[in-house]
Amino acid sequence: MKRIEAIIRPNKTDNLIDKLEAIGISGLNITEIKGYGSQKGHSETYRGVTYRIRLRKKIKVEIIVEYTEVDQIVAAIKEAVRTGEVGDGKIFVSDVENAIRIRTGEEGTAAL
Repeated sequence: MKRIEAIIRPNKTDNLIDKLEAIGISGLNITEIKGYGSQKGHSETYRGVTYRIRLRKKIKVEIIVEYTEVDQIVAAIKEAVRTGEVGDGKIFVSDVENAIRIRTGEEGTAAL
């Protein structure tokens, strides 16, 4: 099994969910996060005072899948969220040793 984590722009969330549902992915977790990478934050002005906002709002999407589905899902994520500008995000793929469905006790890919 593999874990796919994608850090994306918040405004691309619905686009990504639609794309993943279209290829048959029905289970994922989404977390609102803050962070920065190449963008290094931005400045905003409020009542004449400029503030430096270092952390940008992002969305972290986590999906656990069988290893055979990874390439298709990664391609779908890239297609759904890419703008070609700095800040599009990152995708991380890592191994998952086991998954256990608490309700039934199923393990491995049966628990997905």
